[in-house]
Formats: sequence, C-alpha cells, structure tokens
Amino acid sequence: MAALRYLVPALAVAGRAVAQCSNAATTTLQSAGDASALASCSTFSGSIAIATGTTDQIALDGIQTITGSLTADNATQLTALSGSSLEIITDAFSLSSLTILTTLNFPRLVEVGTLDWTALPALQGLSFTTGVQQASSVSIQNTQLNTLDGINLQMVDQMTIANNPYLNDINMQLGNITQSLILEANGRNVSATFPNLEWAYNMTFRNVSQVSIPSLASINGSMGFYANFFSSIAGSNLTTVGGSLSFVSNEAMTNLSFPELTTVGGGLQVANNTALESVDGFSALKTVGGALDFNGNFSSVMLPAISDIRGAFNLQSASDISNSCNHFQPLSGSNNVIKGTYTCSGGESHPGGTGTLSPGTNTGGGSSSSASASSSANVVYISGATGLMGVVAAIFGML
Repeated sequence: MAALRYLVPALAVAGRAVAQCSNAATTTLQSAGDASALASCSTFSGSIAIATGTTDQIALDGIQTITGSLTADNATQLTALSGSSLEIITDAFSLSSLTILTTLNFPRLVEVGTLDWTALPALQGLSFTTGVQQASSVSIQNTQLNTLDGINLQMVDQMTIANNPYLNDINMQLGNITQSLILEANGRNVSATFPNLEWAYNMTFRNVSQVSIPSLASINGSMGFYANFFSSIAGSNLTTVGGSLSFVSNEAMTNLSFPELTTVGGGLQVANNTALESVDGFSALKTVGGALDFNGNFSSVMLPAISDIRGAFNLQSASDISNSCNHFQPLSGSNNVIKGTYTCSGGESHPGGTGTLSPGTNTGGGSSSSASASSSANVVYISGATGLMGVVAAIFGML
C-alpha cells in the first residue's frame, strides 16, 4: 500500500507531461514561461502558435519535432524566436506581420512541410546552422534578409522569393522544381545561382542582375525573363521547353545564348530588349509550337536549324532587317516551315507584337505605314503574372 501511495502521484505527473506534449487543437504560447513548460517534450504532437500579445522572446528549447505547425501572426512585440533542438516541423512554419522580429535561431532545423514568411521588416539574417534541406513550398516576401544562407533545398514544389529589397544573393543546390520558381523585386544586384538545377516546371525571373542555370536541361512548363538587369543570359544545356519561353524588357541584355535548345512547345518571345542588336542565340532550334514573336532594335535574326513554326511569325524592329525578312519570307505558307500568319518589318518607330501589322507584311527597312497602329499593342508588363497566362498577357496585352 505504501508503494501504491507513491505510484499514483507519479502516474499523475506523467499523465500531465504527456498531456502537455500533445494537443489536438493548437497550443498558444503567451509567454516565455509557456514555452519553457514544453521543454520536456522531445516530440510535440500538434501545432504551436505564438500569441499576438506576447512581449517575450520565445525559446522552444528541448523540442526536436513538431508534428503540426509553428506559427506567429501579428505578434508585433516579438523580437526573437528560437529552438535549439528543433529539427522537424511536419506542417507549416509560418511567420507574418512580425514588425520587430530580428532573430530567428534554429541551428538544427532541417525539414519543414512548408515555409511561409511575409512582412518581417526587421529580419536581416538567419541563424540556421545545419540548414533547411527539405520543404515542399517556400515563400519569403517583404523581409530585410540580405542572404538566404540556412535554406538550401535539394528539391521543392513551389518557391517564391519576392520584395526583399536587401537580398542580393540567392544560391541553392536545388536539383528539381516540380511546380514553380518566382524571383522578383528583390535587391537590384541580386544574383540567382542554381548550379545543380536540371529540371523545372515553371520559372519566372524579374528584376535580377545575374542568373546562372548551367545544368538546366528541361523545362516542362514555361520560363520567362522580365525586366531584369543582366547583360547576358545563357542556358548552355537546355534542350526543351514544353511551354513558352520569353525574354521581355531586359533593357541591358546584349546577348542570349541557348545553343542546345531544339524545341519550344509554346510561344517564343523576344520583345523590347533595347540593347539587343542581334538574335542569334538559338542555333539548334528546330520547332516552335506556338507563335514566334520578336520585336525590338535588333538588326538581324538567325535561326539556322528552324524547320517548324506552327503559330504566327512576327519580326518587327526599329532597325533595318531586310536580310532577315528576305530569308524568312520564302519559308512562310500553310505547308511550309512558317505555318501561321507571317509578318516581318524593319524601320518601325514602334516595333510591336503579333497582330500589330497587316498579315503578310514583308519589308525589312524604311518606315512602315502601320507603325503608328503598333504603338497601341506595346508589351504589357504584368507584375506577378507567371506561366502561360503571364506570357499571354505579355504578348497580347489582355490583362
């Protein structure tokens, strides 16, 4: 009986410990003390949220795995969030509207379900020593981060890195992107380097100063480069693009080189790249499944291997492109290489996209009588538009 007297309280304590390490609902932490109470939980079964009114620094020390989510939303007095032992967050690691958060310290974190951070205007760096290596989705927007060191994924479904004005370095070991990558409106000098990336579905680059994709071999969806600052872009191993490929309003671009590219399943667009004098970077290109739409200041276009363009063909330039027009005009016709509407014209005061000149136009120099009409169809730049709809909007100005 004496032994039973000690056993019953011990079981009660153990029961309370188990209870506090598991919660079918979300456990909300109001203070540092609430966080310390979970220190004995190597695994916390459920989700943890930081209360909006907390003024403490929250340290989730002791916990190794959270089987649910870790969230902090609108905790405007939270300055630091850490977890010295935390390795896995099964669901979302979500932070939003944390206006004075300066410290994120998770030295052992390697895996999250999704990572979603937005409106963290005081966060400048990460203390992720081991580095997050696995996540299905990553979205980092509106922070002061100057580097993404500590996030080094091997594969991801979706990744959006946007509106981080101090971010000048994005370097990841990604091998595959199964849905989409969007980089836009980060630091003006941002360099995006993906040395191991071999395959992606959709990729969109905006406002980037350097893009390195040396291993990229295949895009299943679409890829677009819009309003970037680089002078040169290359895809030395890219062979196929299943959707559309676009280069729009990259004003400093003087060279593009995709020497192994043979097939573009959708449209191919090179538009309004004012410094580009020659389009000669597609030496192996054979097939364009949609429209080929080039307009700008270039003086020559060379597609030596082209054998099948299934959509409309539009070349318009402010410069004399007589040689190019004379080369492509005999290739047009429903049973010929260029099967869609054919247009080629140089000396345009406002070079425009498909449909801005009369079908069949073939004049490589001088001023076109329809130049004024083309001004109404200049490229429309849609911030945030991606994939096929972004390309359609860019070409036709529908959005």
